[in-house]
Amino acid sequence: MNLSMINRAQVAMIFVAVGFFATPAGAQPAASTSATPVGLWRNIDDKTGQAKAEIRITASAAGLLTGVIEKALIKAVEPNCSMCTDDRKDKPKLGMEIIRGAVKVEGKDVWEKGQILEPDSGKNYTLRLTPIEGGSKLEVRGAIGPFGRTQTWVRVQ
Repeated sequence: MNLSMINRAQVAMIFVAVGFFATPAGAQPAASTSATPVGLWRNIDDKTGQAKAEIRITASAAGLLTGVIEKALIKAVEPNCSMCTDDRKDKPKLGMEIIRGAVKVEGKDVWEKGQILEPDSGKNYTLRLTPIEGGSKLEVRGAIGPFGRTQTWVRVQ
């Protein structure tokens, strides 16, 4: 080792030490926006593997998540939700709110207690959203009781 290599190592150690002591005990790094479901997602059908739509997920001031179909990627056989039984009955699928009321589970990167609508069938499912792979993908689980399906959506950049 020469003198310049030792000096660089010492300088690096000083920066590490200063960073360590400047961080309050127990502090966590700031949450990355990529570790949240908020954003634009391309849903991938778990049965066909085909991308069907782009869904924009937003959060209210209270932290409740909603998701709206922003763009159709395949032509719908039925453009309206004729099978819906709630306020979305016969409304256009494009622009439709399909995710309602999901909230973050305390201490976890999981959002639950909401509902997700499958516009083709008109069925509402309980919802669980889990960002994976650093937030580049989103596991979307819809279930009725113990039965359900999981899709993996891809973040649109």
